[in-house]
Amino acid sequence: MSRVRFDGSVAGADKPFWQPGRKEVMSSIARVTEVISSSTVSIEDAVKQGVARASKTLENVESVWVQDIKASVKDGSITEWRVALKITFLLND
Repeated sequence: MSRVRFDGSVAGADKPFWQPGRKEVMSSIARVTEVISSSTVSIEDAVKQGVARASKTLENVESVWVQDIKASVKDGSITEWRVALKITFLLND
């Protein structure tokens, strides 16, 4: 782990990573939306279905985080997988 000094330099580095007066330009803005998806096949299929469905409405989908996994059980067997997803997408300019 690097240590940042008060002057903006990193301990052990030759050049400071931050310079006074330097302006950072943000290249994009992202947003996160939550989706719940299900599948009778597998967890992976539930995730793929959730991403596919979200991609129909949202542009620029960048990533997905599987926040939670649940399963429905009937007579000792899993009948359905459910996943709670957080999908990240970039906003258009």
